[in-house]
Amino acid sequence: MSTDVPLSSSPVPAPSPGAATRHVEVVAGVIRDARGRVLLARRTEGRDLAGLWEFPGGKHEPGESAEDALARELHEELGIEVEIGAPLISVPQQYPDKRLCLDVRLIAQWRGQVRGREGQALVWVPPPKLIAYAMPPADRPVVAALLQPAHYLVTPTPVDDAQWLTSLQRAFDTGVRRVQLRAPGLDPQRWRDLVARAVLAARVAGVDLLVNADATLAQVHGIGLHLTAAQLMAQRERPLPEGLTLAASCHTLEELQAAEALGCEFAVLGNVRATPSHPGRGGIGWEGFARLRESVSLPLYAIGGLTAQDIDTVRGVGGQGIAAIRGLWPTA
Repeated sequence: MSTDVPLSSSPVPAPSPGAATRHVEVVAGVIRDARGRVLLARRTEGRDLAGLWEFPGGKHEPGESAEDALARELHEELGIEVEIGAPLISVPQQYPDKRLCLDVRLIAQWRGQVRGREGQALVWVPPPKLIAYAMPPADRPVVAALLQPAHYLVTPTPVDDAQWLTSLQRAFDTGVRRVQLRAPGLDPQRWRDLVARAVLAARVAGVDLLVNADATLAQVHGIGLHLTAAQLMAQRERPLPEGLTLAASCHTLEELQAAEALGCEFAVLGNVRATPSHPGRGGIGWEGFARLRESVSLPLYAIGGLTAQDIDTVRGVGGQGIAAIRGLWPTA
């Protein structure tokens, strides 16, 4: 078993949208040991993206189901027998020479002794350290799906401050672990007071808190910042120190690429469906979301008329989860 240290990040050639014609279906598994560590395999010399780490798996053979292909590949590559569990995420990714879909399944159980039967190095990685391993673009959203929340709550503008704080706490209590504080039109001093109180509650609950558009307020409280699309496109350097979450709202490929170049931890993409808050703007739909998804490796939340019931659909097109106001804000 390899004890190699992670590779430093290495650039992958940027795809040219529309240039790739070959379509490749790949299935991979998330395999855990008794200590909860996750197995990664290193791509061998002579293959595309040699030296990068990936989740073990391989290509479908003609007429083969995803489950059968994964079971066969893991036996051939690692010498183990597996029981396939639930789908985790299916990531469309465009490379310079191909369009790939990476279908990732959780491995419920496995038997045998794991070994690299094809000469590949293997390493067991504690989940929080997965982000340190240089990976192909399609594998990076898989790490996010394992580590980051599937729900991103965006707060409504408060009417009654006490009720707003009560609803926010209720969201924390029901499992929401990532929140954007946003209140367009609210009196600035009133908003600063509410943010301060929200920060205290979020720290107790262990919630990743971001504030919309206000880098100064984010740094005062040591919380994350969510950039508007206009702010993103005007930004020339990261407005927060490393260690504080940076995110952005995106609607186009250019904006997604800017978010990735700026070092955002994730982005919100939409709107997927038409919504009352954006009258006259039609949704991009799931096909449009997937098409934009494949050009970057950022974790992406879908937004626009979505609810928690849409999580499986979002994951099926490579999304991290859903961002929403009405779909996630607790009602009285």
